[in-house]
Amino acid sequence: MGELGRKAGPGEGEARPSGGEPRPPRLAERVPALPEGISSASSKVLGGVRVLELTNVLAGPFCAYQLAMLGAEVVKVEIPKRGDLARELGADESLNRRQMGASFLAQNAGKKSVTIDIRTPEGKGVFRRLVETADVLVENFRPGVMSRLGLGYEELRKVHPALIYCAISGFGQEGPMREAPAYDQIIQGLSGLMSISGDVESAPLRVGYPVADTIGGLTAAFAIAAALVRRARDGQGAFVDVSMLDATIVTMGWVLSNYLIAQHTPRPMGNDNFTASPSGTFRTGHGLLNIAANTQRQFEALMGLLELGDLMADPRFRDQAGRKRHRGELTEAIENALMMKSSEEWEPLLASAGVPAGCVLTVPRALQLPQIAARSLLKTFPSAPGVERPITVALAGFKLAGADPDVAQPPPRLGQHTDEVLGGVGYGPDDLARLRAAGAI
Repeated sequence: MGELGRKAGPGEGEARPSGGEPRPPRLAERVPALPEGISSASSKVLGGVRVLELTNVLAGPFCAYQLAMLGAEVVKVEIPKRGDLARELGADESLNRRQMGASFLAQNAGKKSVTIDIRTPEGKGVFRRLVETADVLVENFRPGVMSRLGLGYEELRKVHPALIYCAISGFGQEGPMREAPAYDQIIQGLSGLMSISGDVESAPLRVGYPVADTIGGLTAAFAIAAALVRRARDGQGAFVDVSMLDATIVTMGWVLSNYLIAQHTPRPMGNDNFTASPSGTFRTGHGLLNIAANTQRQFEALMGLLELGDLMADPRFRDQAGRKRHRGELTEAIENALMMKSSEEWEPLLASAGVPAGCVLTVPRALQLPQIAARSLLKTFPSAPGVERPITVALAGFKLAGADPDVAQPPPRLGQHTDEVLGGVGYGPDDLARLRAAGAI
């Protein structure tokens, strides 16, 4: 049977590969040293890294999407017939019925979909075989679920000691809330984020997109990248424990420091910036305009442009502390002056004067900005399996010289790559047929 013919552990009941093909090499074997003088800048940063993704909906898939855009081979392991719940979520009901919902399409391009029922003995055996070839595993089950299945980190590190295992959960792997169920809105409320969103009349408010899920996914991707760097240095695997609650709280830096260090309890301030004035959202002759005149020089430039020079000599507005105390009066004076033009007219005038400013746009208008096109932030696929029409997805929020984040393939159909991936670890047609008959794939 060759190297892949490892006997199944007790109770695995695994269908054995018939082809006897050798095990795909792990990262250290797959990535050859570059010849002297040849730069790696033109290569994908995570090229040669295989990621197994056992995640649903957003935080986990968003994490793995970041890795895929950097060149990792992401194998999305989904439950047969059902798959990722996000396949049935989104504003287009026809796509939801095809298990290609807009929510799924948003963060699964560039991945391969394999269906394995890891609850079955045969499925566990197949999954362990894949783990042998992987560099990273990402899961977002509640703490303890994978261990109860016999597939937790302690079990899998016996199969693959250098495995980087990332567990994303609402509250982390320890603490009194570790087993509590959590969704994005639950985390937003518990983190204090909702308490400072909105103004004194409307707060607490949920942030308008799943910010806690997204932060959790970015945190996980960052931690995995760090663990890969360490492993390249010393060969050690790692267990990465990502708490969405922790990750969300630490992004509230200035809000936290004002409370922890200055004993100032945060409060909702709507569109005003609590660190400075005038800094926030202002009404104009037509449309809203964000202005951030946070420095003395910017304040003076704004006053000059609006022909409000007399306010610079007003004791109420002479320094930043005074301007924050008298924010209401200052805002009223500025908005009266801004009524002479629309937000779109004021924006370039303020920018040319060195005052940060920008119109308040809807999502469709934001995506139409020439700046977005210039940065190639969006990618359109002419079609996608199961969609049969063009789809557009967002890429990463950064550039990397010679290796910009990108994905070559559209999001996959459920199980689209099962035969390809399992064939690559030695399962022949007869093996696959037996596994399907057993409901394992």
